[in-house]
Amino acid sequence: MVGIKDVARWAGVSVGTVSNVINRPEVVAEATRRRVRAAIDQLGYVRSESARQLRAGRSRILALLVLDMVNPFFVQVASGAEGAARSAGLGVMFCNSAQSPEEEAAYLSLFAEQRVRGALLTPADPTGGNLAAFARHRIPYALVDHPVPAEQSCSVSVDDVAGGALAARHLLEQGSRHLVYVSGPMHLPQCQDRYVGLRDEIRGAGLDPESTLRRIECARLDVPAGRDAGARLLGMSPRPTAVFCANDLLALGVLQALYAASVPVPEEVALVGYDDIEFAAAAAVPLTSVRRPAYRMGRTAAELLIEETAEGDTPHRHQRIVLQPELVVRDSSLRTRPA
Repeated sequence: MVGIKDVARWAGVSVGTVSNVINRPEVVAEATRRRVRAAIDQLGYVRSESARQLRAGRSRILALLVLDMVNPFFVQVASGAEGAARSAGLGVMFCNSAQSPEEEAAYLSLFAEQRVRGALLTPADPTGGNLAAFARHRIPYALVDHPVPAEQSCSVSVDDVAGGALAARHLLEQGSRHLVYVSGPMHLPQCQDRYVGLRDEIRGAGLDPESTLRRIECARLDVPAGRDAGARLLGMSPRPTAVFCANDLLALGVLQALYAASVPVPEEVALVGYDDIEFAAAAAVPLTSVRRPAYRMGRTAAELLIEETAEGDTPHRHQRIVLQPELVVRDSSLRTRPA
């Protein structure tokens, strides 16, 4: 591997001069800078980040651990985080827990070993044990899509209770009175909160949630799980007239199952998803969805973490930021006749 000494020898300068060209080019004469850069290009020298980190005592890498990197929602979260990191001259290491507490624990251990600058986390462990263990390493972290008291850490999330209420209000206004909530694992706070908002809105409309609302819980928040849930709800009696899904991937799977069974959407079954991923508008029946500002969530959380890990004497105060969702109405929920 080409080292900094090789560059110095090729350019005929000292190691300190090469270091200055890389880190403080303004202190080196232009002719010398050109000679050193020519040596770097000729030899293919790449600076060792691990060596730099040992000297500086701090990393230039933020870690991002999310529930499901396959979900376009989390891709947008990652894009927002990356944008903020790049503006600060930092990099981001993207990791996927796949909703597994065991995978989450392994990645958190890796983050501690690598001494990352900070971590952006969407927890998968419902007990909080993984997060408590990670906190002992004193690596700053911020939570994304998971609100916590500001005394614990920074967090950026969306009001999912309000999001569930938006979906319920819309479906009730369309005349539906037999609703099904297709959920991911109910130990996830996001799935719980959307259900709470759904139930509260139904109750607030003067209806009995016990007779108006049923629930199908899925092990995962993906399209195959949605197809399975769609097959299950087709066997319900009475058949639901509206379905609210905990995310758009579940909703797309339900839509596939209804289409395969020749059940028209929304004429017989109205459908609402959650997140408003890019594919929602491009579905065979454009999908009504509760939009969450994914890019903004990721960028805001990263900016808070970067502020917390910045050098200087300015004290950092944790913030708990809760953004508001928005209902985006499309064809999948607009009934042509009352249910």
